[in-house]
Amino acid sequence: MIIIQLAGGLGNQLQQYALYQKFKSLGAEAKLDLSWFEQFEDTGRESKNIEQNQEQNKDDHGTNKTKPAIKQNIVVTNRQCELEFFGHLPYESCTKEEKTALTGSQGLAGKLRRKLLPQTVHWYKEEQMYDPELLNYRKMYLSGYFACEKYYADILPELREMIRFPEIVDARKRMANEEILKKIRNSHAVSVHIRRGDYLQPENAAMFGNICTEEYYESALDYMKEKIEDPHFFIFSDDTAYVREHYQGEEYTIVDINHGNDSFYDMYLMSRCEGNICANSTFSFWGARLNGRTDKIMIRPTIQKNSQVFDEAQMKDLWKDWVFIDPQGKQYP
Repeated sequence: MIIIQLAGGLGNQLQQYALYQKFKSLGAEAKLDLSWFEQFEDTGRESKNIEQNQEQNKDDHGTNKTKPAIKQNIVVTNRQCELEFFGHLPYESCTKEEKTALTGSQGLAGKLRRKLLPQTVHWYKEEQMYDPELLNYRKMYLSGYFACEKYYADILPELREMIRFPEIVDARKRMANEEILKKIRNSHAVSVHIRRGDYLQPENAAMFGNICTEEYYESALDYMKEKIEDPHFFIFSDDTAYVREHYQGEEYTIVDINHGNDSFYDMYLMSRCEGNICANSTFSFWGARLNGRTDKIMIRPTIQKNSQVFDEAQMKDLWKDWVFIDPQGKQYP
């Protein structure tokens, strides 16, 4: 049995779900472990020392760190199982006993088992960007974010059919989203995701800050203007005051409709655009991945965390059809 830990925000959860479906497509018995979210029922804050992820000394792309180690490697914020928003998504969750059979218990007995009898433990902790052996496992507990698109690129068409956004219940909000969607359909629409809020917090800035710089976005906008005739840019951000100040003019539409548990509708709107300019955020990565256009243009930063080192040849192999731009605005088409 393959068990994949579901953890992190919506973008990461979709990556783990995509890996789950990839294993299913290969005929493996696979389940999801949702127990990671139980910690928030009491604390409401994300732990910085979650055993499943924090024993790694590498980033989520597996690149060796060339800077002093950043102990924290996850965003500190509230989390919930957002796959539940897609009520129809097919998946099976594991039992506590099934997880324990692979990883050992969470108490002293489990720690002793993992230390003294490691051959009885089947626990894979992601330590590299892409592991060509990963999909060969059939008895393993997998923890990690599995951001590398190569794992599930071939089933993205099927995933687009599975990941269907539910109808918006609130009539006023539904009408507002429909107005934006109509505007997207009637223009050469390009989504621009600018994530600032939690990335500006001191505990997160060292890891995620100064990657998607103003130079990054300026270069990305210029690239789209070269490739798309008369593009219209739809700006999605958790800092509307900032984007309203910096993106003024008829070529921009600030999308400020969906908040809280409704934020994932922004991902749907992103997916309907002709092009996608992503932040260093798996949320906007999935806005682009769910875009089913064959002529779409996808732009992402060269790195997702400051601990990573950009390898152009490797990234172009693992993230096919993407355009990369570094913090200084240099393009790698």
